[in-house]
Amino acid sequence: MLFFNQLKNKKLKKKYFIKIPNNVKILYCDKKNLITFIGPLSTKSLNLKIKLLLIPTNTIVVTNLHMNNKSKIGNRLQGTTAAKIKQNLIEITNILFYKLNFVGVGYRVFLYKKSINQIYFKLGYSHLIYFRIPIGLAVNCFKFTKLLLSSNYSYNLLTKISAQIRNCKSPEPYKGKGISYDKEPIILKKGKKI
Repeated sequence: MLFFNQLKNKKLKKKYFIKIPNNVKILYCDKKNLITFIGPLSTKSLNLKIKLLLIPTNTIVVTNLHMNNKSKIGNRLQGTTAAKIKQNLIEITNILFYKLNFVGVGYRVFLYKKSINQIYFKLGYSHLIYFRIPIGLAVNCFKFTKLLLSSNYSYNLLTKISAQIRNCKSPEPYKGKGISYDKEPIILKKGKKI
């Protein structure tokens, strides 16, 4: 009862009210500070440091009440916890993907036939660049110049691996050659006028 009285005195912003999709089930254990999301693609769990309130209209309210009643720590963790809950909901309901384009003469990507989770690039160097894809990511090469990375496991892992691949040859500012994300705007500089 003390928890609800504390919540009535606080004014919560809209961003701390999280709507739950119909195809997601939630298991919340207040004693262990654990929330589990069961979705159509996977199951995710999250350890909490602040208290949540579940409303019967498929809504989670993230409060700033810390488990040890420390208000300053609870205020800091409120936004982070709300963002983690939203990210977990996206991961268990959607397949996430990144498209990478290889722009340049001779810039190619190939699947390595001897190993399932390995690809290699030709990027204008005198050697090939081999890259190992971690478990949980799927790789598709539709053309030799387009690479599709997809995952329904972890958004952080997907963005990390796509950034590492892009860093092998990031787009240069004069001709735009290199590895770029799909629909990424590349601002080209003007060259010297002769």
